Amino acid sequence: MIRRLLKGILRRARFAKPILEKVSKLECSISSRWVYNAHRRLLLIQYLIPPIPRAPKYFYHRINLYYHWLASRNPLWVERGVFNSLALRWGGEVLELCCGDGFYTRNFYSIRAKRIIACDYDKEAIMTAIRENSAENIEYILCDIRYDMPTGKFDNIIMDGALGHFTKDETQNILENIKVRLSDCGIFSGYIVAEKQSDQKSLEYNKCEFKSKEDVIEILKPYFNNIIVFETIYPERHNLYFWASDGVIPFKEGWENMVSFSREVSMDTYEKK
Repeated sequence: MIRRLLKGILRRARFAKPILEKVSKLECSISSRWVYNAHRRLLLIQYLIPPIPRAPKYFYHRINLYYHWLASRNPLWVERGVFNSLALRWGGEVLELCCGDGFYTRNFYSIRAKRIIACDYDKEAIMTAIRENSAENIEYILCDIRYDMPTGKFDNIIMDGALGHFTKDETQNILENIKVRLSDCGIFSGYIVAEKQSDQKSLEYNKCEFKSKEDVIEILKPYFNNIIVFETIYPERHNLYFWASDGVIPFKEGWENMVSFSREVSMDTYEKK
């Protein structure tokens, strides 16, 4: 009886479909404009109201999703999630360091991973991640990775946009701890904002700057046999991406899930002999 009732409703609804579709499109248009402007206002509040230039300790990535991408036509924020995802082992154990609001954790990595431990030292960032970017296979942890990095063995460790936040000594200690936590063929991947041409820091919280792909290789090669560093350059930001491992890394022989880039990028490769 219920099935017959539903079929009857659907038969009648098909005559109203054009009207319903127009109403729904209007609703989408109005709501998208409201969301666009709301996230634009949030960005202005965070970055233009004093104290300046004190930026938030973590970036709220829904600003990119709903406003900045549409306004700038710049896809660099999507690259970060895509390039890290290329290194992920399907059904693997993942550790994400300095996860921020968890946007990439949930929306890029969680569908591929069996389990993700994602950590950040900022309490507000972790609270945002739990509230807005939770999934059944993600565990968010509040910790300072300089002193209390989560333990275990992981197929992938991701450090996206944060390697420059630490001093040289702190970075070396963090890389040593990453190496211990990676499985034999595990991959360490991430993203670094290259140093600007001016005296201004690439990111306000940075303590260490990377000028080129060669700088990234130099800091990684004491710990990994195989390294690929590549870059993409946009008017407002120069991006350095890396994959590092003692095993197979993306785009090398033996990498089963071979894919191709949609745009040309330059690469430098280091292999320990």
